[in-house]
Amino acid sequence: MSDSAAISASLTDPERFAEIFHRHWDEIHRYIYRRLGPEAAEDVSAEVFTTAFQARKRYDPARTDARPWLYGIATNLISQHRRAERRRNQVLARADAEWITPFDDSVDARLNAQRLAPRIASALSRLSAHERDLLLMIVWAELTYEEAAQALDLPLGTVQSRLHRIRKKLRRSLGDLARFKEEYA
Repeated sequence: MSDSAAISASLTDPERFAEIFHRHWDEIHRYIYRRLGPEAAEDVSAEVFTTAFQARKRYDPARTDARPWLYGIATNLISQHRRAERRRNQVLARADAEWITPFDDSVDARLNAQRLAPRIASALSRLSAHERDLLLMIVWAELTYEEAAQALDLPLGTVQSRLHRIRKKLRRSLGDLARFKEEYA
């Protein structure tokens, strides 16, 4: 059963919305966890599905995949926590921080990632909140440009042009990462 069919069925049988919850909880929670950290992830994730359940009457049944809709709700809720996110990125930029999630890669890759973390966190903190939302939807949530456009309620061309500008900003902020890798290899 598609997401849109499950949401439509939940209008008369609310328990059917559990299918959406079970299908997408892990992915949405993982995204929020990475954005806000473990302290807020559980509550904000639950709030995403509560909000989605309450707004299910307004869901566009032409959209068979509810992921972009759920990411849009998550992004709106994350914006309420942006000050904490900004402080967290600033702390990471100043510290030789470790990644929140464990790596399955080699030790060398882990060490390089740890060394790059402060620079990447600093570059992310210099992006606007809207730029960060779009970039992280594409990178962490692995949404397509079309799905990100749906989630943020933007035209596809706007998403493409914003991503182009974001990439230019990150290139300026991060400089030559290849040289950085050679220094620490």
